[in-house]
Amino acid sequence: MKKHILVVPGDGIGAEVTTVGKQVLEAIARKFGHEFTYDEALIGHVAIEATGSPLPGETLTKMRAADAILFGAVGHPKYDNDPTAKVRPEQGLLQMRKELGLYANLRPIKLFDELLDASSIKPEILRGADILFFRELTGDVYFGKRERLDEGNTAYDTMIYSKYEVERIVRKAFEAARTRNKRLCSVDKANVLESSRLWREVVQAIAPEYADVEVEHQFIDAAAMLLIKDPKRFDVVVTGNLFGDILTDEASQIAGSMGMLASASVGDNTGVYEPIHGSAHDITGKGVANPLASVLSVALMLDISFGLKAEAEAVVGAVDAVLKAGYRTRDIADPTTQPEHVLGTDAMGQQILQLLQA
Repeated sequence: MKKHILVVPGDGIGAEVTTVGKQVLEAIARKFGHEFTYDEALIGHVAIEATGSPLPGETLTKMRAADAILFGAVGHPKYDNDPTAKVRPEQGLLQMRKELGLYANLRPIKLFDELLDASSIKPEILRGADILFFRELTGDVYFGKRERLDEGNTAYDTMIYSKYEVERIVRKAFEAARTRNKRLCSVDKANVLESSRLWREVVQAIAPEYADVEVEHQFIDAAAMLLIKDPKRFDVVVTGNLFGDILTDEASQIAGSMGMLASASVGDNTGVYEPIHGSAHDITGKGVANPLASVLSVALMLDISFGLKAEAEAVVGAVDAVLKAGYRTRDIADPTTQPEHVLGTDAMGQQILQLLQA
C-alpha cells in the first residue's frame, strides 16, 4: 500500500510526540511492506509566528492532498490570559476542522489493565471499561455567532445545530454501536436547550433504522456523574461539540492519563489523528511527555483511514506489551513503578519500536 501522510506537529509537546508517531509509522511500513511518504506543515502558534496566520494556505493545501494527517497539538500560554488577542492558535484548529469537513471526532476510552492504579478512580469501578465517544466537531457554540455588546460589557455565543449535522454524526455512532455491544447513549440537555431538543428528536427519528441497537438518552450533567460512578455502563456515546469536549477530558481519568488517549477526526475525506492532551507547555522540551497517545493515534489512522487492521493491532499490541513489561512515563507511573522503568518520551518510543521490529 502506498500512502502520503502529512505530519503537523503544531505547538508545545506536539513535535516531541509526533516524532515518535512517525517513527512507528515507518516501522510498520518496513514490517508489513508498505510505502508511506511524508511531508510537514505549520499550524497554531508556530504558524502565527512564521506567517501571521494560525492556518497558512500552504498548510491547508497540503492537508487536502494528504491521505491522512498525524497531528500534534495547538496552543500557547501567551494567548491564554489575553482575551483581546485577535489571532489565536485555536483558530487554526477550528478552521482546519471546518475546511476539511471533520464533523466526527472519535475518542476511544479503553483502559489497559496495567494502568488500573494510575487513575484516581477505584480499580473495581474501572476494570473492563471500554467506551467509544462520538463528538460532533463542526457545529455547536464553537461555530455559532458570537459578539460583544454594551461597549464590551455583555457577550454572547450561539449554540446552533442543523438537522443534517446531527444526522450524520448520529448515523456514524449507530454504525459503530452495531460492531460493538449494540448500546448507544446520546447526551444532550433537552430539558433546557432548544438545540438539544432538536438533537434528541433526530436521534429518536433515526433509532428505528437501527432496531438492534439499544438507545438511551442522558442529560449532560447526569452523564458526567455516571461516567465516574459507573463507566462500564457505557458502550458508544454520541454528543455535541461542547458536551463532548468536556466529557472526553473527564473520561481521561478512566484511562489514567490524557497521555494515553488517542483521537480521530474524520468526515468524508482526509482524517486527522491526534492525542487529546494538548500542547502542555509546562513540560515542553523536557523530554518527559507521554508519546503513547500519539502512537495509539497512529493505530487509529492505520485502521480507519487505511483499513490496515492487522497493522493497527500490532501497534496496540506493542503498547500493551511495553506496559506489561512495567515501563511507564511519569504521568502514568505509580509508587510501585521501578525508577529505572520510568522513561522519557524518546526512550518509551524506542521500547515500542523494538517490539515492532522484533
